[in-house]
Amino acid sequence: MYVNGEIVKRRDAVHINDVRDLVLHIVADAPPPNWVKVDHARSIEKVVALLIPGILPSTLALPPLPTSATANPNVPLSIPLPAESHTPIPFIASTYSHACPTRAPGDQTRMYSVLSEFFQCQVTPQERAKRQAQRASQRAFDSMPTLYMLTLKEMIENEYPIPSYMADVFEKGPGWIETPQVSEESLLLLPSDKLQSKIYAIDCEMCLTEDGKELTRVCMIEFESGIVVYDKLVKPPKPVTDYMTKWSGITESLLASATTTVAEVQAQLMPILAPKDGPTSILVGHSLESDLRALRICHPRCIDTAVIYHHPRGRPLKPGLAWLTKKWLNREIQTRGDSGHDPEEDARACIDLLRSKLKYGPSYGEFKTDFESIYERMGRASGRGGPGSVRSVVVDHGNPGVMHGSKASSNVPCTSDEEVLDGLLQAIPAHEFAFGRFTGIADALGWLTPKTSAGETPAVHPAEPSPTVLANAQATLNNQLITLYASLPARTALIIFTGHSDPRRMASLNARKSAFESAIRSGKKAEDIDKADWWTAGDGRELEEEVEKAKRGLLFLGIK
Repeated sequence: MYVNGEIVKRRDAVHINDVRDLVLHIVADAPPPNWVKVDHARSIEKVVALLIPGILPSTLALPPLPTSATANPNVPLSIPLPAESHTPIPFIASTYSHACPTRAPGDQTRMYSVLSEFFQCQVTPQERAKRQAQRASQRAFDSMPTLYMLTLKEMIENEYPIPSYMADVFEKGPGWIETPQVSEESLLLLPSDKLQSKIYAIDCEMCLTEDGKELTRVCMIEFESGIVVYDKLVKPPKPVTDYMTKWSGITESLLASATTTVAEVQAQLMPILAPKDGPTSILVGHSLESDLRALRICHPRCIDTAVIYHHPRGRPLKPGLAWLTKKWLNREIQTRGDSGHDPEEDARACIDLLRSKLKYGPSYGEFKTDFESIYERMGRASGRGGPGSVRSVVVDHGNPGVMHGSKASSNVPCTSDEEVLDGLLQAIPAHEFAFGRFTGIADALGWLTPKTSAGETPAVHPAEPSPTVLANAQATLNNQLITLYASLPARTALIIFTGHSDPRRMASLNARKSAFESAIRSGKKAEDIDKADWWTAGDGRELEEEVEKAKRGLLFLGIK
């Protein structure tokens, strides 16, 4: 039962982290929430949480949120029965009595990831104490770069091309090579002054050909001396269709003189990566897997500044290099506007970020160090038969195993809502917690269109979806929910939340704001910019209003 007496005291609607904590209360060991009352939580056999963006108040014949229909806009609203409302998703109206308003995370001008908020939680006091002890034990090793090398698991999670002698998980295509393995016996024969691994920062630039992105420039800098040891333009195997100058810094005239091929680059870099008179070199870069894929090289020893430094909103988000450099080194990079990035500048930023880690320790540059995945929390829970007794699964579009499902017991990657339904039907019997996401309605509404890049003109008034397409998507979802519900065992909690409302106008305004600010940073004056592209105080107020609208969502709670 909802505890309206507590909900009316809240400044905001129920947050996504409140929904997460309710799940952890039922499945794991989190304390009971105050906004909802759950009697005999241990009698609930399973929890299935579904994120379904696109179910709106109007879908259920409810007034728009926030509403004056109740004394408080955060209080759950009674859902009219299907016969009274002619709702296009009668399953919701016949299964749930109330819709509880929710609020997505974010600040005044942005909405943050609903998935990140749901899948990350604060650690328990016991786990916090354990982590503090571990950090204290690492102090003696702070100055060792090897402390920050990616583990095999981290390389797999971040989709690195992995040498076959580490794990047979990466299929190399034509033109790929791997850094040869160095035997322990050969290292024992080296003099002591040769045992230290060399470290090199590397950054690559790519252009687009008919076969996709291809390498067009490589820059490598030696860590200790700061000397550029390699910097070459690379001739792609096929004609360039897009130089992507805005990001790569490569132009047609610049690349016209390039004669070096990718194979020649590989041959020239290998003596640096695998010197005959020393151990395998360590590479440092930002999202280094992209550079290695462009080089078609599998390398075993990598430090990734996108991994050792944290995004302010935590995993699985990764911070951008320019943001990291501004935040932790207090300097600006990538400020050349449409002229693109400078790989030497980016490589030096990676060197300085690693130097700062070595100087200040592992916790430097981390956010939310006392946060963890909900699956780690579930895995330690002792209330349902001891640690390890709660099995969890993520069934989602894309590859959840390298994102929000990386810590779950199982992952089911999907390409459609039909696959999500099939995955849930197969996975739920063997798991105590299951998460799935249905995106059919959001897609029909046009919410899943690619984000507008800075500099492009966003659509101010997005086209309304076809009523037929939307009705078909709603009917399909309704049938999928009926099928799923019928398969659930008794005493299963089925939690459905929408996460947010229409984000398109918010995204459109943010793209305009970003384009204007980028133009100013690149040296343009306001009078040189078309007045239609200016960003005004009125635009700022509209953006804040649209962000608040986009953050509104609905929550449905029930037990079968």
